[in-house]
Amino acid sequence: MACVLGQQIDDLDTRIKEIDVKLTAAHKANEVSQRLATIPGVGPITALTLATETDPGAFESGRHLAAWAGLTPKEHSTGGKQRMGGISRAGHERLRVLLVSGATSVINAAMRPGSKLMTEWLRALLQRKPRKVVAVALANKMARVAWVLMTRGEVYRRPATATGAAVA
Repeated sequence: MACVLGQQIDDLDTRIKEIDVKLTAAHKANEVSQRLATIPGVGPITALTLATETDPGAFESGRHLAAWAGLTPKEHSTGGKQRMGGISRAGHERLRVLLVSGATSVINAAMRPGSKLMTEWLRALLQRKPRKVVAVALANKMARVAWVLMTRGEVYRRPATATGAAVA
């Protein structure tokens, strides 16, 4: 029995390696995917998913792309009061999962001392909101940045920090 399970594990490992080679080749062949992979938290799989499954021209703005991915809050308004709830979860589930897991990875890396991924925006948000809420907010921001990179044909540039601007 153990021999059969060991053989199945070996077969799965081989299949995973073959798929990984195909994904890497597809990522390297896609110029848009390579540009998207420059965004912190966006790896080859997320970049390739964004590049192949989204048409940036179909969205008016990055917010529309984030809403399509299900990363914007639901609105619960009544009596003239606007109340925002949790994310809608409507839209592209796989893309949403990939962006949120990438954002979680960025948050974990940013928490390390001396990390260049920690921005003032992220630090302020982490101080007042739970990590999972911050991960969704960062995923929303990543989707918006991805839309800009896809529509303008640019490469991601790290935003200038407040301290870096003062020094320069």
